[in-house]
Amino acid sequence: MSTPRFLELPPGVTPQKIETPQGTFAALEALPVSGVIERWPALLVPGLTGSKEDFIAVLMTLAHSGRRVVAVDLRGQYETPGPDDPEAYTCAALGADVDMLAQVIGGGDPVHVVGHSFGGLVTREAVIDGRTRFASYTLMSSGPSAIEGRRAVNGRKIVEDLPVLGAEHVWHNRFEPEALAADVSDEILAFLHRRLMSNSPTGLVCMAEQVLTMGDRTDELRQVEVPTLVLYGEHDDGWTPETQSEMAARLGAECVVVPGAVHSPAVEAPETTAAALVRFWNAAEKHFLDTRSNVM
Repeated sequence: MSTPRFLELPPGVTPQKIETPQGTFAALEALPVSGVIERWPALLVPGLTGSKEDFIAVLMTLAHSGRRVVAVDLRGQYETPGPDDPEAYTCAALGADVDMLAQVIGGGDPVHVVGHSFGGLVTREAVIDGRTRFASYTLMSSGPSAIEGRRAVNGRKIVEDLPVLGAEHVWHNRFEPEALAADVSDEILAFLHRRLMSNSPTGLVCMAEQVLTMGDRTDELRQVEVPTLVLYGEHDDGWTPETQSEMAARLGAECVVVPGAVHSPAVEAPETTAAALVRFWNAAEKHFLDTRSNVM
C-alpha cells in the first residue's frame, strides 16, 4: 500500500476532473507557479491500492520544470467511478483509458507517461497498443510480469477475502495494521481507510488478479520506439531490484536506482525521484527535437 506522507496540496497543485470519451477521471494537476509551460506534459498513473495522492510529494518539483503534470485515479480507484463489469479492469481496458487521458492532456503534443507498480503494467498496454504518441515512458517500481514476493501474497489475500468478507474486513485485518505499524498520522490513516472503501470492489479484485497473472511483454515493448526509463528503489519488495535491472537491460532502457527507497520512490525519496524524471524527460525532448532537425 503506497502511503503519502502528507495530503496538503503544494502551491500550483489543484484537484481537477479530466473529461475523456472513456469517462471522467479524478486528477491532481500541477502547473508552474512562476514562468510558462514550455515543455511537454506528463501523466502519472498509480498502482493497485494507490491513487493520485501517491504523487503529491513530486508534483510541484515536476511542474517547476516548465510543464503541466497530471496524476490520476484509474477507473474504479478512489475518486474515479467505475462499473461492476470485470472486463472494465483488465490491463488492456485500463490501458485504453490511459490512451484517452494522454490524448486529452496532450492536446496534440506527445505526453510523458509514468506507471507506478500495477500502473506500470497498465501504461505498458497503452505504449504497446500504438494508439498514442508518447514522449517517453517510465516504469516506476514495476516489473516485466506478475508481481513477486510479499506483495504477491497480499494481492492473493485481496482476491480471496474481498468478495467474501468485504472491504472493512480487508481494512481491519490487512491495511490498517500495516498503516499503524508505519506510525502514520490520524489524518493519513483516515485517508487510507476512505480511499480503500471508495474503490470499486470489483475493480480492486480484478486489478489484483491482473497483477498476479500478468505475462511478460518486454519483447513487445522493446519494439516500440519510445525513450524508456526503469526507476525503482534499492530495497523494492514488489519486483526485486534484480528483476527490474534485467528488464531494463532487455529493453535497452535507462535504469535509475533510488537510494533508500522501497516500492514507492515518489513517496520515500521524492526529490531524487523528481530530479531523475525531469532529467530523463528533458533529454527525451531534446533527442526528439535533434532528430527532427536532422531529418529536416
